[in-house]
Amino acid sequence: MTAALAVEGLTVRYGAATVVRDVSFEVPRGSVLGLVGESGSGKSTTARAIVGLAPSTGAIRIGDVDISRMSARQARAARRKVQMVFQDPRSSLDPRFTVGQSVAEGLTGTTRGAARSPRVRELLELVSLDPGLVDSRPNQLSGGQRQRVAIARALAAEPELLIADEVTASLDVSVQAVVLNLLRRLQDELDLTMLFISHNLAVVRYMCDDLAVLFNGQVVEQGRVEQVIDHPEHPYTRSLIGAIPEMGQRRLLSEDDVEASVTAGPASGPGCDYRLRCPLGPAAQAGREVCETTDPQAAAQQRAHAAACHFAASRLVDAAPVTSGS
Repeated sequence: MTAALAVEGLTVRYGAATVVRDVSFEVPRGSVLGLVGESGSGKSTTARAIVGLAPSTGAIRIGDVDISRMSARQARAARRKVQMVFQDPRSSLDPRFTVGQSVAEGLTGTTRGAARSPRVRELLELVSLDPGLVDSRPNQLSGGQRQRVAIARALAAEPELLIADEVTASLDVSVQAVVLNLLRRLQDELDLTMLFISHNLAVVRYMCDDLAVLFNGQVVEQGRVEQVIDHPEHPYTRSLIGAIPEMGQRRLLSEDDVEASVTAGPASGPGCDYRLRCPLGPAAQAGREVCETTDPQAAAQQRAHAAACHFAASRLVDAAPVTSGS
């Protein structure tokens, strides 16, 4: 079956800075792929490139259509099949528009005239909002309500892929679960295909089928979400998981390793970008100078669970498999 979205060699540059480098992944129809990584890892830039909000090279295929080979006008039409829900609905919703106008903005061209109003109310009910809010404006709504309006607007376009970019990050903790449960329900009921971007691994485990981990604009590990989180092979993934306090579980890394993993920046030049932080590399063990000379991306095993690390199977500590609650 053709994937709903396939990204191959996606690269995004701003002047001399390359912020996303040779990123490749697929999102099978009806599944949810999670993108995780620290701030600045390239998660949101990847999403923006897919929807045409960031300049990019490489191939982006939506279903059978390769939009990277289209004219700008054709690509805009094809990208309508991909809708994005942004982190902050206060910025993504026009304060001059009513709720009804905001949702109607996303309706397909086949829904016109008198049919628009009933469809808008149906969409509000679909995201568990009172249709009576149709004449309200964004500043009259709570943060959770605004985000659900943004989701309804995205669904109005009947997308083949929904991109959720840190959709709960700006919400109170008590509201986050409401929005996540809504997305889970919509994914089940509508058989939605989603690209779910988050820094919260517990949320990703709850929401996603597959997982790709980004560091410095590159995918360093990817596979089934349970496999990657319970049995991480890349030291960066292990640092992300090891930094999460969880009662009754041993840390995958020591306190010193966790601290080191968030203080050093990416390395420049040839070799592994992560080597300055890595507790498995040449700074920790002799005989591992390959990390300074050879890019591990080229050595990543092409299998279901792939880690771009020369010593992916190594451990500095004897740790049990990690578990993460939802």
